[in-house]
Amino acid sequence: MANEHLDYKVLSALKEVMEDEYPLLLDTFLEDSATRVAHLREARDARDLGQAAHSFKGSSANMGAVQLAELCRELEQRAFHGPLQGIEDLVSRIDLEFGTVRQLFIDERQRCTS
Repeated sequence: MANEHLDYKVLSALKEVMEDEYPLLLDTFLEDSATRVAHLREARDARDLGQAAHSFKGSSANMGAVQLAELCRELEQRAFHGPLQGIEDLVSRIDLEFGTVRQLFIDERQRCTS
């Protein structure tokens, strides 16, 4: 099952593979992602921004955060190929989407530890 934010089939597969370590995986993603969002906001130049977006895209996709991965893909493309105007808005959209994904992952973690 997938919604616009998460692909729950991906999470189910991760849960099966990770077993008891699944909650730790969720926690690690959340902590790492908060750092990644901060890095997007503090990127020194377009290349740094593009590399940060590429990395965040991969981790988001691996965790089933489909909309977050798509926004990061768009940011990566724009950082490397332009246009750069309005890119701050895209970073804000990534930040907002991460807030949604964060809450969904917190809910998921509570379900699996209850």
